[in-house]
Amino acid sequence: MRNSTRSQVDPFIVMDVMEAARQAEAAGRHIIHMEVGQPSTGAPKGATEALKRALDDYTLGYTVALGLPALRQRIARLYGEWYDVDLNPERVVITPGSSGGFILAFTALFDTGDRVGIGAPGYPSYRQILKALGMTPVDLPAAPENRYQPVAADFAGLDLAGLMVASPANPTGTMLDHAALGALIEAAQGQGASFISDEIYHGLEYEAKAVTALELSDDVYVINSFSKYFSMTGWRAGWLVVPEDHVRTLERIAQNMFICAPHASQVAALAAMDCTEELQANLAVYARNRALMLEGLPKAGFDRIAPPDGAFYIYADVSELTGDSRAFAAEILDKAGVAVTPGLDFDPERGATTLRFSYARSTADIEEGLARLVRFMAARG
Repeated sequence: MRNSTRSQVDPFIVMDVMEAARQAEAAGRHIIHMEVGQPSTGAPKGATEALKRALDDYTLGYTVALGLPALRQRIARLYGEWYDVDLNPERVVITPGSSGGFILAFTALFDTGDRVGIGAPGYPSYRQILKALGMTPVDLPAAPENRYQPVAADFAGLDLAGLMVASPANPTGTMLDHAALGALIEAAQGQGASFISDEIYHGLEYEAKAVTALELSDDVYVINSFSKYFSMTGWRAGWLVVPEDHVRTLERIAQNMFICAPHASQVAALAAMDCTEELQANLAVYARNRALMLEGLPKAGFDRIAPPDGAFYIYADVSELTGDSRAFAAEILDKAGVAVTPGLDFDPERGATTLRFSYARSTADIEEGLARLVRFMAARG
């Protein structure tokens, strides 16, 4: 039986690293996980308690395709609380994780063969989902002097149907301010390209608040998720904010592709949005971990790093240490017992000389991981 050409997507390398780490742990080794972008905490207690009550009281069948009205309303209120944006809840579409949001957005906005610009380095699944849907991802190599974020000159004359940006970004953690984000929106719209803003790391900022594209334009798609700030990765709950005249289009696609996001996850997500004290305590841990990483990685020899404004990643240029980041990551796992992600996941052209370090785990794990990296690099010479 043949496979389709659209199925020929690249593997998600970080998942391979996770499997190698799992095998090492199964063999009895203690591995420090700096590879995966997953909070070490679970869903907030208020979320799990709300779901327990719902399991006793409701059957939790299908919801309407756009999601629970109460959750859409609460998300709209969040934009007022975080950004002073007055958002119509009718524009909010609940999705099965941000991945479901990407599929819905790409399907609604682009046709087969359309060219969509994505920053490099960037989240690898953008590229693979676009390819699987028969679209053409166009990598926009972002310069270190631009904080590894795309600028308008990067896509001038490229005939794009769309542009997707992320702030805070994965793998760098860098953010776009009002001026930079506004310039990208203006340039994309000036070329007739749809603009998509991936904001799944909003809430995880350390020195300045992230800017939502909705502060600058209503003619954009915004994607967010409960996975990162709300610490609900496995629950698969996210959302889209779209222009009002796109809602019915998204609704029709969602009805047929997903029916709805998981009802149980929507119940938990709604409660999670009011667990501010617990969520801010998690953020304080990440802030401490970030400080440790910014101090400890240079001591180990990883001193060429992007400025991490948000999320929970450090992206390091290791070109002076290796030309094969995948082999280097495997060596670090084998000899130091620390799992890190090779940059090839995020930048196919330049990623052979970069690594991503995640600091989403406990502070004790980060301290131990840094100590191991220092010893490993000293022994390596």
